[in-house]
Amino acid sequence: MNLSLLELLRCPYCGNRLSLVDNISLKQLGTTIDSGVLGCECCAFPVVSGIPTLIANDTTRETVRALEAGHHETALFLMLDLDNETRRADFQKLLADASKPTYRDALNILSRDAEGTYFIYRFSDPTYLAAETLLRAVAQHQTKPQRWLDLCGGSGHLTRVFDNINPDHKNDCCNVLVDVTFWKLWLATRFTAPRCTPVCCDANHPLPMVDDIFQMILLSDAFPYIWHKRLLANEMTRVTNSDGLIVMPHLHSALGDNMSAGNTLAPTAYRNLFQQFQPKLFSDNRILSDVLNNRILDLSQSMSPSELGTEPALTLIASRNENVFRKYEVPEPPPISGELRVNPLYQISHQDGCSVLTLVFPSPEYEEEFRAVRDYLPKTITLNGSINSTVTPETRGYDNAELRRRKILLDLPHNYY
Repeated sequence: MNLSLLELLRCPYCGNRLSLVDNISLKQLGTTIDSGVLGCECCAFPVVSGIPTLIANDTTRETVRALEAGHHETALFLMLDLDNETRRADFQKLLADASKPTYRDALNILSRDAEGTYFIYRFSDPTYLAAETLLRAVAQHQTKPQRWLDLCGGSGHLTRVFDNINPDHKNDCCNVLVDVTFWKLWLATRFTAPRCTPVCCDANHPLPMVDDIFQMILLSDAFPYIWHKRLLANEMTRVTNSDGLIVMPHLHSALGDNMSAGNTLAPTAYRNLFQQFQPKLFSDNRILSDVLNNRILDLSQSMSPSELGTEPALTLIASRNENVFRKYEVPEPPPISGELRVNPLYQISHQDGCSVLTLVFPSPEYEEEFRAVRDYLPKTITLNGSINSTVTPETRGYDNAELRRRKILLDLPHNYY
């Protein structure tokens, strides 16, 4: 955490400024805070591994006590919810591994449910593909300096897109990642989006930021799981610049069928919540089809709630800037920022000097929920030469750009799997 972040943060409960407590909890190098305690008129909040957690509950209170007793490792274990000796020992062993732990290794310890499966394959699922394309398109209308917020952004997969197209220095707090779960932010800062500015807070409460600071807010595939939707919608418009942009891909519709649907609303209700920012609605199915088949993203043709009908999911884009709502060509894949690797959904075998990639889903549930990947990931594909999971810049026999467009090859963070 950089000290400059304190200029942007406010207590989510009393609304006052936060200040750094000067005691044994503080670990600081220059303007960078690794651990410490933030205080305001009503609360004390922990900073652990550079991540401020602006939530008042039993865990954060116990963490503050651990920090103020000088027990920094205990504080980290508390925030990571490592609640038994076995998980703590596994985590310590992971960090001590000289071969460098991977995102997948850490996820296997920190995640207790099927969400971990969702995360490891996130970089090629249909909702990510559509959201990534959308972000790269609308970002063209942003003027520098830019400050963007990935709200309820999990472990930072789409924040990584922000980092790549808005690569200003971390100290400028340009790419802010917010989530309620600390371990997801911990993974983001170490693997998926190391340049991001993480803030742990609960989107069911007021956002802990000053007014009018973001040029773009992304809230992808999370709003239906928020109970206080009216509060969050008002908060999103409060912290967005008057000429800014709110992007909400993959909103589950109450009129359609969805797996893990959450507390859904009808399209009209979603639109009404953001009325002051002139929202427009788009079909998720149409966006994905246009991107895959026509290499275009058409935001000039929004849809009415009645036209969306019983479609399971929709995208809401809200902006007073009408120039955003036009037709875009889907851009070519950007330069590699991490490692070019085979999509982890593929198993690799070798025969006759070639590498055979076979699509294998991690579970029947995943295959059902993300069945649209079959529209762009072939069941099998053969590449010339013998390759392992990591791919050299020139894979013989195929155009790497085309393999990247189809998500067969992925630009992944270092040490991802």
